[in-house]
Amino acid sequence: MAATALPPLPPQFKSIQHHLRTAQELDKREPVVAYYCRLYAMQTGMKLDSKTPECRKFLSKLMDQLEAMKKQFGDNEAITQEIVGSAHVENYALKMFLYADNEDRAGQFHKNMIKSFYTASLLIDVLTVFGELSEENAQHRKYARWKAAYIHNCLKNGETPQPGPIGMEGETFDVEREEAGSSSLHSGTTQPSSSTYEANNTPTSNYSGIHIPPGAHAPANTPAEVPHNTGVTSNTIQPAPQNIPLVDPSLYSAQSAGEVRLTPEDFARAQKYCKYAGSALQYEDVSTAVQNLQKALKLLITGRE
Repeated sequence: MAATALPPLPPQFKSIQHHLRTAQELDKREPVVAYYCRLYAMQTGMKLDSKTPECRKFLSKLMDQLEAMKKQFGDNEAITQEIVGSAHVENYALKMFLYADNEDRAGQFHKNMIKSFYTASLLIDVLTVFGELSEENAQHRKYARWKAAYIHNCLKNGETPQPGPIGMEGETFDVEREEAGSSSLHSGTTQPSSSTYEANNTPTSNYSGIHIPPGAHAPANTPAEVPHNTGVTSNTIQPAPQNIPLVDPSLYSAQSAGEVRLTPEDFARAQKYCKYAGSALQYEDVSTAVQNLQKALKLLITGRE
């Protein structure tokens, strides 16, 4: 991407600085996700303050970055079609979540997995660009943010974290301090001195009622999302076995009921399932691809989901 230098981050935009940093970290590895991180930051910034001169200047430069990316990746369906982009970002966010959850359940506590939990929560924020979050993603975001803070504070205090979903208590996570060795968002930019993450609205009751995907399902190529110079060394991730769902036997004998008339909404849902399947395959997630293709096929054949 032809970089457009951003001016110093206004204090009003403190809440989006980590989304912008994530975008910078993903520019080469996942430019589509980086694009939507910036779009989220742009939309959020417009809501926070679009009138003061420093904010308007910052948003204008950020818009230039978005336009440059759109021009560079204009032939990418994930940029031109929101339904594809949504599936792409969601799959990447869940990939990050599953990697961290897998490490957590295995009792492998380290800065790399803390960063992955927190990055997953930021990317679920980004999904609001496409509309309201599903209940499941909202729960994943809340859990990931709490886990990042909980494990970080345990390690900081010399305590051994408990793996998996447990009773939750309010935690704070000074992300900026933990990333002190990482590159700044923008060269020459002065960042706010503190960016303590507070687990707002985090329930103190037991979290076991929330559906968290089981560990050991992270794709084999899940990246280690940590700043390059933090000194963190991660173990080599071995390919994990995938549980491939059985094909629904009813699909073999399913026949159109003659009077079935698919609505435009039905076609849109079927298309959505196919797009989700295609995006899942980019991450070698066969299980998710099969599930979505079966949903699309059943809908097209029977008119029902």
